[in-house]
Amino acid sequence: MLLPVFTLKLRHKISPRMVAIGRYDGTHPCLAAATQAGKVFIHNPHTRNQHVSASRVFQSPLESDVSLLNINQAVSCLTAGVLNPELGYDALLVGTQTNLLAYDVYNNSDLFYREVADGANAIVLGTLGDISSPLAIIGGNCALQGFNHEGSDLFWTVTGDNVNSLALCDFDGDGKKELLVGSEDFDIRVFKEDEIVAEMTETETVTSLCPMYGSRFGYALSNGTVGVYDKTARYWRIKSKNHAMSIHAFDLNSDGVNELITGWSNGKVDARSDRTGEVIFKDNFSSAIAAVVEGDYRMDGHIQLICCSVDGEIRGYLPGMTEMRGNLMDTSVEQDLFRELSQKKQNLLLELRNYEENAKAELASPPNEADGHRGIIPANTRVHTKLSVCLRNETQAAHTELCISTSNDTIIRAVLIFAEGIFTGESHVVHPSIHNLSSSICIPIAPPKDVPVDLHLKAFVGYRSSTQFHVFELTRQLPRFSMYALTSLDPASEPVSYVNFTIAERAQRVVVWLSQNFLLPEDTHIQNAPFQVCFTSLRNGGHLHMKIKLSGEITINTDDIDLAGDIIQSMASFFAIEDLQVEADFPVYFEELRKVLVKVDEYHSVHQKLSADMADHSNLIRSLLVGAEDARLMRDMETMKSRYMELYDLNRDLLNGYKIRCNNHTELLGNLKAVNQAIQRAGRLRVGKPKNQVIAACRDAIRSNNINTLFKIMRVGTASS
Repeated sequence: MLLPVFTLKLRHKISPRMVAIGRYDGTHPCLAAATQAGKVFIHNPHTRNQHVSASRVFQSPLESDVSLLNINQAVSCLTAGVLNPELGYDALLVGTQTNLLAYDVYNNSDLFYREVADGANAIVLGTLGDISSPLAIIGGNCALQGFNHEGSDLFWTVTGDNVNSLALCDFDGDGKKELLVGSEDFDIRVFKEDEIVAEMTETETVTSLCPMYGSRFGYALSNGTVGVYDKTARYWRIKSKNHAMSIHAFDLNSDGVNELITGWSNGKVDARSDRTGEVIFKDNFSSAIAAVVEGDYRMDGHIQLICCSVDGEIRGYLPGMTEMRGNLMDTSVEQDLFRELSQKKQNLLLELRNYEENAKAELASPPNEADGHRGIIPANTRVHTKLSVCLRNETQAAHTELCISTSNDTIIRAVLIFAEGIFTGESHVVHPSIHNLSSSICIPIAPPKDVPVDLHLKAFVGYRSSTQFHVFELTRQLPRFSMYALTSLDPASEPVSYVNFTIAERAQRVVVWLSQNFLLPEDTHIQNAPFQVCFTSLRNGGHLHMKIKLSGEITINTDDIDLAGDIIQSMASFFAIEDLQVEADFPVYFEELRKVLVKVDEYHSVHQKLSADMADHSNLIRSLLVGAEDARLMRDMETMKSRYMELYDLNRDLLNGYKIRCNNHTELLGNLKAVNQAIQRAGRLRVGKPKNQVIAACRDAIRSNNINTLFKIMRVGTASS
């Protein structure tokens, strides 16, 4: 067993995922962690009572080797690292929902203190792409921002939803780091600077990301899933009833390859093989794990894996010796292999015994009764699948239907479907009653998002009186736009909103794309260009018209800007289009956005007025306090009481003003999110350089408060005429 080489018990609670180790003086590693009360504590076991004179920092009354840093707001993210290489030591970065603080712990001074309107939910520190200086990159309300050591904003872009996790990883193997972004819309996006180069859709909110090595990275979801990706291919994943609080990559078994270390909400820590997900080490704490980090905390030249619990317990582990051969559990590799092979042997023997008993039963039965009641089915039995679109009727809503049938008179006793993001869980079981058994089963499916989904099926096939069933395993892909039904052309139903662009592709190739991404009826015959098709959404009844001309010009009419973006991105991927400029207009959506922008201006004005009022109140408080104390020293009790009553009233006004500020800030964040999502949607209507240009130009228009230019950019892709 691998035992901790040191254990600490700090008398401070630790907030989950908010722990960092840094050499804040360039030499001694210190552990910094956020507490619940708007403070960050810094544990320095090597040099005590060092520089604690500044206003932000004071010595902890509980422990002599702990300093407390006052943030005075709830801390939402925290990290440490080299922000300015010329300083030669690490900076501490603390994010809240309104500000980002870069702090020089050794000199007790602010490197910079920036207001961030979109908040800071996650933070990562390092170099990104071709940007030479290290950046503190924060993710907030659908926005990503990167600051250098001077607090200059060198990087900004938008993403699909609120950001929950960030990591830097050389995703494409070019020697430069890409930014991995996990968000509330279940997506992991990969940014090469401000360009999205890959997207992976998961089944829940992505709560943690960590680079492993090369292009491999680990991830954790809010539903208890952890796993490993290599580029866009998932290597493995496991799901637990507990939540993964923190993940980290560390070579714990000294085999030269990082394992995925996970800290769980039940206090368990485990290390899993990056290749298989097999547990090679585990330990237990008495409370939930807050974070897993690494550092040479004993300053003996060896990096330790450091696990912190929410109650302040900290344990450090050294990697196992090389002779442990990759397994740190109390059992050896040979014992695990023997147990695994024994299990396989038992399964095969059970299967063989079933075959033998079935063969005996068939021989013992008269020829006319050998109907395979026990489980034998004809050798040529096949299972077929078919996907179709079903419109709304009196009994059920519109949906996509999966029909599974056998090639003879055998019946389907049950069907198991494993798929991501379609069902309440990740699997769905259909088990007809004994009176409704037949050779086919139709299953309604309603995917909530327009993404291609692999359906992994297991069908139990036999006869009505069978006691054993054959299991057929199949995989069928649900097309990306399976929730759209082909309908007859009706010019009156054509949406006003449109996207127009030209591609250098033959019409036949567009037809191939249509057949692969939509569920077209088998008798559908699309003529050569020019042609047009019309679809109706099964979710909301909205219409989608597509017109394809002989010149390669394509017009998409839909009032759903997200659907238009999804179609363009799907086409770009299918036809390998690197750059695509479009002309677009969504009058209803743009009008709603105009109202949101007006509200943002109003909330900004209220925010400035409230801030000015608070500053005035602060000056008045000082003068009242001085007046009250002067009156007390002069024994003028009446004046003193009067001043303190004024202070009481002023304090009440301040509290009411604070509540108004909180509500105003919440509303402002909601509207800023809508603005950032609008920029993201305008970007998704383009591909490659035009996409990046639109996002950058939209931001410049918002900075200069030029609303008309903003809408022009969203329509034509550029601010110039």
